[in-house]
Amino acid sequence: MRRVAEKKKVKQYRPRRSCPKCGSGVHLAEHKDRFACGKCGYLEMKR
Repeated sequence: MRRVAEKKKVKQYRPRRSCPKCGSGVHLAEHKDRFACGKCGYLEMKR
């Protein structure tokens, strides 16, 4: 019997937003209702 190779799930690339205070090297974490910067604490609410 030959084993069939399982298909791996590939995560879709989603461009991340940069923090306006810290610059382009720091990205905002995406939560359910907000974007947050872990470095400076910048918070942006989703609509």
